Amino acid sequence: MNVLQYFRSSLWLAGFAALAVASAPAQAQAPAGGAHPLRLIVGFPPGGALDTLARALAEQLRTGGEEQVIVDNRPGAATRISIEYVKRAAPDGRTVLLSSNAPLVIFPMTYRQLAYDVDRDFVPVAHLAEVPTVISAGADRPYKTLPEYVSWVRANPSQGSVGLTNLGGTLHFAVIGMAKTVGVPLTPVAYKGGAPLVTDLVGGHVPLSADALASQMELHRGGKVRILAVSGMRRNASLPDVPTAHEAGIDAFDHANASYSAFVPAGTPAPVVQRLERAFVAAMQQPQVRSAMTRAGLEATGLPGAAVKRMLSEERDFWRPLVQASGFRSDE
Repeated sequence: MNVLQYFRSSLWLAGFAALAVASAPAQAQAPAGGAHPLRLIVGFPPGGALDTLARALAEQLRTGGEEQVIVDNRPGAATRISIEYVKRAAPDGRTVLLSSNAPLVIFPMTYRQLAYDVDRDFVPVAHLAEVPTVISAGADRPYKTLPEYVSWVRANPSQGSVGLTNLGGTLHFAVIGMAKTVGVPLTPVAYKGGAPLVTDLVGGHVPLSADALASQMELHRGGKVRILAVSGMRRNASLPDVPTAHEAGIDAFDHANASYSAFVPAGTPAPVVQRLERAFVAAMQQPQVRSAMTRAGLEATGLPGAAVKRMLSEERDFWRPLVQASGFRSDE
């Protein structure tokens, strides 16, 4: 099986996870229905990790009592189209943004002009899932661990490119922080998606990559890719033998896991926000949902909106010095 087949199998697994949730009995109580469908706005095309989560959540809410739940994919402009759409939506609790943390934490620090203010324009509803990220290399590379890679790149500083799926996100700045720690100028290289990234990784055209676990897991299991470390402060349950980057002495990836949360427009009445919060938290805590998310490479959480607000504040405090020191700005 070639690399693209492995990558397609991981996307199939994510879709299977959503189908598994659809067939499971629901126990979560959905928010009170209304004349208009509940619309979950996703800033990515169908088929990705956040889309898989949205469809699983939508099915759970439908079977829990919400008559109409629609996943509305509005990709473009690094998810800013979806964010701005929800900002302009009626604050009636029927339009909900599902977003990763980077557009809400990093973008305000890097974009010269931004059409939204996270604290002013949105109310957090619930924290839905963590998205583990990993540092990987092709299986035939001479380094088998992150410390071995550090030794190798110090001896070969001209080969310090690191593949990413975008610039300006948390992994971009984690790589910059890692470069500072190891004393070698590592160069983030952006790819247009996980498939071309892993193709170059397996082919030896890029020495290292940092990407979502969901994009790398099947290749790791198949022996095509070697995951050297996981981000965050604890080991991943799916990779108990793989250390964290922190354990290897690299603390720049301590906050590099992506995070998916739900938001509604500012001005949404508090009782409506509370109903949504209860429904979303309960849905993500269902055993069948948690199991399906694990199979899709995600870690279901199901935490209240107050936890989202606290996490966003902590993330800003962590990333601000790294972003400012990098001098990176986006004119997109």
